[in-house]
Amino acid sequence: MFFIIGLIVAVGAVLGGYLMEGGSIPVLLHPLPAEGTIIFGAALGAFLAGNPMPVIKAVAGNLTKPLKGSKYTKAVYMESLMMQYEVYVNIKKGGLLALEQDVNDPHSSSIFKKYSTMLNDHHALDFFCDSMKLLINGSAKIDEIDQIMEMDLDVHHAESAAPGAAVNTLAGSLPAFGIVACVMGVVITMGYLDQPPNVIGSKVGAALVGTFLGIFLSYGIFEPLAKNIDQVNQTEGHFFNALRAGLVAFGNGAAPVTAVEFARRNIPSTERPGSQELEEVVRQIKPR
Repeated sequence: MFFIIGLIVAVGAVLGGYLMEGGSIPVLLHPLPAEGTIIFGAALGAFLAGNPMPVIKAVAGNLTKPLKGSKYTKAVYMESLMMQYEVYVNIKKGGLLALEQDVNDPHSSSIFKKYSTMLNDHHALDFFCDSMKLLINGSAKIDEIDQIMEMDLDVHHAESAAPGAAVNTLAGSLPAFGIVACVMGVVITMGYLDQPPNVIGSKVGAALVGTFLGIFLSYGIFEPLAKNIDQVNQTEGHFFNALRAGLVAFGNGAAPVTAVEFARRNIPSTERPGSQELEEVVRQIKPR
């Protein structure tokens, strides 16, 4: 929502100032098809040439994120804390093997079925359940599990940073392609030097629209888009870190309520449930 508001403010300020100085909208619109073809076509070609297909697909999948915002709200975090608590308290009651079937097939688990958001987030679900398997099977010590989760997060961070970086590189290229469009316009203008000044001025003005368009698209649209994508993707890392903190604390011998407190403290303050709020919720969760 604020992304759209920001774009409207940016476009409105530029056009408003232009009109206040006596500018004409048709003067800007007339060269846009040709200038836009040069700038967008060159930028698209460079984007395709500079990125592998997985990154291109990731960019396409991330373009709507600034409009939707992060899905990791306070309610989602609370659900993940409740899920962790129920997993840990059932292990405390029945032992590690009591949850073996649940983590091997979470979609059939009576525990995980209660938490639909977590169940439908396959990245987070796999991250948690695959790590729990190592703990339950005894195939790794808790410090080794912690290292594995950290490596997983590093890989995830690199992958999630790629779309924003690709869009940011695209933003950085737009002013240069705007200059290219301007130079092409000047080249065309050279053929009209025998014409009256108003004709030459019109051609020069059309050429300069390319420079304006490239700079404005870069700093007014695509760079904010890249930054917003990055910030939204970072919230997924925060969510994974909360899962990691709770699991590692429990693996180190913390009580279930203490383990989820470790997880809660890893949640960003803007989305973090209060300790009293969390305590009241987990009191209602009973082992199966």
